[in-house]
Amino acid sequence: MGSVLWPRPGAHVEFDAKGRATGNYGCNRFTAEARLDGDTLTVESGTTTEMGCEPDIQQFEVLLSQAFSGKLTVAAKDDSITLTGAKGGTIALTARPPAPLNGTRWRITTLVSGSIASSLPAGTANKAHLTFGKDGTVQGVLGCNSFRGTADVSGTAIAFGRLVTTRKMCPDPEMRLERALLDVLDGKRTAYAITHHTLSLTAPDGKGLAASAPETKEEGSEG
Repeated sequence: MGSVLWPRPGAHVEFDAKGRATGNYGCNRFTAEARLDGDTLTVESGTTTEMGCEPDIQQFEVLLSQAFSGKLTVAAKDDSITLTGAKGGTIALTARPPAPLNGTRWRITTLVSGSIASSLPAGTANKAHLTFGKDGTVQGVLGCNSFRGTADVSGTAIAFGRLVTTRKMCPDPEMRLERALLDVLDGKRTAYAITHHTLSLTAPDGKGLAASAPETKEEGSEG
């Protein structure tokens, strides 16, 4: 019997018609080749980001990446599938629609600079978030100071107006996080994409962020 992998917010996988699997192990993003032949899914090694993660998340990622590889037997039922490896480990996947942009409390988890993704400064996890309103506004917390402003969504881009923020002085890690987020949000036009429960924002200079929506309790994996 495989060991249980407790659900991690943001962990997911998506399959496309070109034989690719993309997703997130819980902290790091990945891509892989995934070929379906009857009830057998063959997952070949791909690429993954290399962010440093908290120890428990790192352990989850190692177990999940090991389980999601090689030849897996597929069993489908209703809106869920179970992948079973040669050694008996299983991954249970349940179909979920993408989280909506508006009304979701997006928790910022990752900073991006070009092709490099990095974790948030030490001690700032779970401190920054943003929420978009249907009235074209955005508000949230940058790590210490709260903010609000306008956000004009058009196609796959969001034009942010100048943000209005509180003016508290905060510890250095929180201020570094705030400066990084302002570089992406304040008066910028960014590209955005939502994959499962993950929001990605990318400014024209390549700076960006990733944020996660709350997960439901039943979402998770086993391996």
